[in-house]
Amino acid sequence: MEHLSKLVDNWVPESILHYAAYLHATPGQILVALAFVLVGVLVNWLMRRPLLRWLKGYFYRHRKEILYRLLFKRLDKLLRPLRLLLTLFFFKKAVEIFLVTEWLDTLFFALYWLFFFWWIYEITKFLLYMILSVKIAKQRAARAELFSLFLNITRVFIAFLFVVLLLSHLGVDLTALITSLGIGGAILGLSAKDTLTNFFDSIRLVSEDAFRQGDWIQTGEVEGFVTEMGLTSTKIRTFDNALVTVPNTLLANSYVRNWSRRMVGRRIKFHLRLKHSTDTEEIDRVVYEIYEMLHRHPDIVNKNKLRYLKHMHRTYENGLFNLEDKYGVRRTLLVYLDEIGEYSMNILIYAFSISINWEEWLRVKQDVLQKILKIVEESRLELAVPRQEIVLEHPTEDESRGG
Repeated sequence: MEHLSKLVDNWVPESILHYAAYLHATPGQILVALAFVLVGVLVNWLMRRPLLRWLKGYFYRHRKEILYRLLFKRLDKLLRPLRLLLTLFFFKKAVEIFLVTEWLDTLFFALYWLFFFWWIYEITKFLLYMILSVKIAKQRAARAELFSLFLNITRVFIAFLFVVLLLSHLGVDLTALITSLGIGGAILGLSAKDTLTNFFDSIRLVSEDAFRQGDWIQTGEVEGFVTEMGLTSTKIRTFDNALVTVPNTLLANSYVRNWSRRMVGRRIKFHLRLKHSTDTEEIDRVVYEIYEMLHRHPDIVNKNKLRYLKHMHRTYENGLFNLEDKYGVRRTLLVYLDEIGEYSMNILIYAFSISINWEEWLRVKQDVLQKILKIVEESRLELAVPRQEIVLEHPTEDESRGG
């Protein structure tokens, strides 16, 4: 840079050199600094507009491939820290022509590493999204919360590494600092005990695969869909559209009812209450017709359906438990006269819909109820309705005279 500045000064008239002396810089230094600034601005503009537009057009034309499709969506985020890093390089060169101080060097050092680590983080995020997209495209099980946890850990690690580099650049003896912070670190560890506990419990939840993002879970008084699993807490969107943040320690140390972990079968269970009758043949006929109706129903599971789940007949891990329990498959179908109550005979209806979707389950349940009512209507039996009788006793002739 000095050689270039002197070369420019040789071409500048002495009169201009005289006036430039008031700026404490030669015309060559000023022109070189302006050149660096202009190059920095030009690089920033080229990467933000023409280059970005051209690359997006190229990736869009090849969007059928997962890699290009994901690059098209995240290209701006990938180029932004790199663009700022290159722009900062040229601005630093321009500033160093006029001023070189320790605090300015520290500032540029911090900005350099900040943009560099930002770029590394965006690349890591892109690679994780790439793996996740490939798994989804191949219809494989993809755990989004595992990727979120890894991203959070990466973010914390990068922040820690940045602080260590900055302190090292400032001349801080990290070994002495860690030694001197022994007691303070112990106090800080005790004060952050809950945070650390939540962090390790989040790892435990992910490793145990208790639930995933998007699952419908219920724990304590909270019920809803898991929207995000963080390092210390889990966010649940309740059915009344409220967002509840639950510490991971509470989830790891209490029961979690996961309604989404079922492949086939959502239960339909109720009692059909009929008036008392001694017509056992008619009762048997109604029970049989209800069972046959459920057995033939296209949306009700029975033992003869779901033949594509042939592996369910095998046991898992040498018979420790059944695969139907592991993956959530229920095919039980029961219709029996269950009990005789005070005012009714109760027939137990116990079945499972094929779909686990709530709205579809309601539709199937409604259809089943309508068909059962039709069967009862065509029989000699009647539905039982609880009723109360009030008996009014008339006073006797002696009581009337005594009154």
